[in-house]
Amino acid sequence: MRPVRRLPYVDVDMAETHNVLTMEDAATVAEAAAEIFIATALAAVEIRGRFVCVLAGGSTPRKLYSLLARPEYSRRVPWERSFLFFGDERCVPKDHPDSNFRMAVEALFHKVPVVGTQVHRIQGELSNPARAALFYEDKLKELYPGETFPRFDLVLLGIGEDGHTASLFPGTDALEETERWVVANYVAALSDWRITLTLPAINSARQILFLVTGAHKARIVAEAFGGAEHEEVLPSERVMPIDGAREVLLDRSAAALLG
Repeated sequence: MRPVRRLPYVDVDMAETHNVLTMEDAATVAEAAAEIFIATALAAVEIRGRFVCVLAGGSTPRKLYSLLARPEYSRRVPWERSFLFFGDERCVPKDHPDSNFRMAVEALFHKVPVVGTQVHRIQGELSNPARAALFYEDKLKELYPGETFPRFDLVLLGIGEDGHTASLFPGTDALEETERWVVANYVAALSDWRITLTLPAINSARQILFLVTGAHKARIVAEAFGGAEHEEVLPSERVMPIDGAREVLLDRSAAALLG
């Protein structure tokens, strides 16, 4: 495998960077993401004494989590100073096959030295999604008391074939939220509720990392990150940190239609 460029940790006093990087394949994307995760964690702990990361669901992040669980990567992560949250969740119990939390437990949490007080899941099983969103926002505000929005050290994201990211789907009310950190979002296309971080909460992060692989994502990648013409501004296009960095890691298949 060719060497992966080591990205600098981006903090509030550093210049903004917005890069789209193409890797050889999905395995190389996961390896690059693991190096970014570790470098960001170490720098955050050195600067502020803790690392706060927002995890994503999906098959591509799962590859990253499985890699971070391997001893050669895990021993380099300051797990004891790490706090792990989720960008979104389906309204299902924590042990449901569709649960983002369950996926992270299986791929990562059960294999690395983190305790319950470091991992914060969204209570998707609650009968009232709005209540679950409020509970999760309150949990975040305990970690960021008095802040207008949280300053996550790293937010991991994917992109759906319709351009959604986290559970911010095209045409949904959550896209226009300007004050809340977490909301319940009804997605008519799925006839279902999701619980998601809002755009202001995501865009307040120090570093945002998109992970996208597969030929089925090529069209939407070209629209969202390649400047291809399209009628509607996609949710993923609206992810741009106010004072930080955005990196997009693609495999060659996902990048196939970029200019």
